Amino acid sequence: MNFAARITGTGSAFPKNRVTNSTIVKKLAKLGVETSEKWIRERTGIQERRISDLENPNERNSSLAFSAAQKALDMAGKSPEDIDQIIYATCSPDTPLPSSACWLQHKMGAYKAWGMDINAACSGFIYGLATAERFIRSGQVVTSLVVGAEVLNPILNWEDRNSCILFGDGAGAAIVEQTPEDSARQILSSHLLSDGSLWELLYVPAGGSNMEVTPERYAKKLHKLRMKGKELFKVAVKTLADSALQTLKKNHMTTDDLDWFVPHQANHRIIEAVANRLDFPMEKVLVNVDRFGNTSAATIPTALDEGNRDGRIKQGQTVLLTAFGAGLTYGSILMRW
Repeated sequence: MNFAARITGTGSAFPKNRVTNSTIVKKLAKLGVETSEKWIRERTGIQERRISDLENPNERNSSLAFSAAQKALDMAGKSPEDIDQIIYATCSPDTPLPSSACWLQHKMGAYKAWGMDINAACSGFIYGLATAERFIRSGQVVTSLVVGAEVLNPILNWEDRNSCILFGDGAGAAIVEQTPEDSARQILSSHLLSDGSLWELLYVPAGGSNMEVTPERYAKKLHKLRMKGKELFKVAVKTLADSALQTLKKNHMTTDDLDWFVPHQANHRIIEAVANRLDFPMEKVLVNVDRFGNTSAATIPTALDEGNRDGRIKQGQTVLLTAFGAGLTYGSILMRW
């Protein structure tokens, strides 16, 4: 028997601390960095974001993932014992070793599952969902837990107003289950791409085996995120739109066949530019960047969960997910809900 895969449950979780643009402006002013609420709002569309309390064990990366996963399990009517596989997308893990997937497995008690991490930055959930689908189609996995979770604030450079205003912390999760190949509700196709020549657009220099974080490098903030915003904006719009169109073309569809578009929540201006390029109405685009900022690998699963829980996404509708991230990584997934 041949198989397909579909999402049967979603969940999301965020830290309690809401950080408004006003709070960001005051924090940057203390560091001698000038900005304004209007400047942030007009360039990003972000009103507030959530920031983890690093001293609170319940707001660590894998803890937020645990909360999101529990909600997804509850929706799907599953227990941790039902999970065969954990695919965990993050670029801000609790620890370099062990993997976030192992931390999550331990916290959940999902000891039947095997797990692995994926670091595709903001494209991580797309990569994870596509990987889960392949395992399920092969028959090796029946139930997969796919997570996108980030606690990015420790790697932000709060003296760089172009990047630090964009990001927030959070986690999203999806239960992906085996379904018959001819099922109407399934993941229809996935398309993953990357271009390593664009690595300088968004990266963290130190902290890996190439460059240890010494006191001197720490003082230079080499362990903090670096971003070329203008160049990244142009690449983001092109890759998101091109990837979406490629996916639709493979399925002999156009944007007229779509009920919902769920893009990576990097910046509201990017989302609007992509929708305009696709000639797709903004009222059919799921957006949460205004309230949560860019949560990297968590943006798509949290937006998807929101649309699922509030009833906007309905059974039988066609949903397109698309993302880009550091690497550069990008890709899209088309599904019938």
